[in-house]
Amino acid sequence: MNCLVIGGTQFIGRALVAELLKAGHKVSVLHRKPKHGLGRRVGNIGADRNDLKAMKAALAGKNFDVVFDHVYDWERGTTAAHIEGTIRALAGNLQRYIFVSSVAAYGDGLNHHEADALAPDDAAELYVRNKAMSERALFRMHARSGLPVVTLRPPFVYGPNNPLYREAYFWDRLRAGRSIIMPGDGRRLMQFVYVKDLVRASLTAMNTPAAIGHAFNIANQKPVSQMELVELLGKVCRKPVEFVRIPRGQITRAGGHPMGPKMYFGIYLDMPPITQITAKAQRILKFKPTDFEDGLKETYKWYLRNSPFGKQDYSFEDALLANAPALPRVLPGAK
Repeated sequence: MNCLVIGGTQFIGRALVAELLKAGHKVSVLHRKPKHGLGRRVGNIGADRNDLKAMKAALAGKNFDVVFDHVYDWERGTTAAHIEGTIRALAGNLQRYIFVSSVAAYGDGLNHHEADALAPDDAAELYVRNKAMSERALFRMHARSGLPVVTLRPPFVYGPNNPLYREAYFWDRLRAGRSIIMPGDGRRLMQFVYVKDLVRASLTAMNTPAAIGHAFNIANQKPVSQMELVELLGKVCRKPVEFVRIPRGQITRAGGHPMGPKMYFGIYLDMPPITQITAKAQRILKFKPTDFEDGLKETYKWYLRNSPFGKQDYSFEDALLANAPALPRVLPGAK
């Protein structure tokens, strides 16, 4: 098939391009830069997807069987209008439009099924309302014109080449023998999905007629608490874990923020919990996630060879830790 990957030059998109090529598909990527580093077999289309005129010009006369929409503009936001404009710019007999949404589209809450209501149009967070509104627009287009859309709702995506400072955040500190700041009691739940599993789900959605017109939760079946996550990361790198609990209010008053620059628990990881049920993806897409520890082991191998994050400034954390009581928590068998 002739495939277009929107946002195909980083993390999820890059992994998807590699698998599409491996499967023998023709692949092009659409991104803002004039060139990509994905090799000669991958076509290059330059455009800012938030610029509707630029998108229309870039896609004029081009036909694709499948479009994978992976990109989100974190600085300006990517709206439902941008998504609709992209679809209108596409010509030909589109067989599938696969949109990577997010568990954040639900807004908040635990154990979400795909039929649950998404966040309202006036949701406080821009990312949340953009993802929810984009999905609503896509399913309206499906109902009105038969757009062959599939949406995927992953939680936190982890794996090799992750550009977000998450797994590496903790491995840097554990390998340096530092205590890990635990905001609150460490019981907030998080759910993850391995990047390769999300890519496999995308490829399956491309080839499964029954997926058209549906949303799918794509995640590890079991959420983990913040404390469980760090303990598992410590087990993977074989380092002891020492937690220091600090109230969130104290962290916030000191200037801490989940997105940084005064970060204290990996970028955006200290958020109110949103979890999901994956039974539908298991049934229709035959989705079977990689064991979390196995996926983290592969990610740790990449981290040891390629971690791009460089030397860290621990001064903010040091100030928080200065007067906080430590809570030793050493993993059995850690060295």
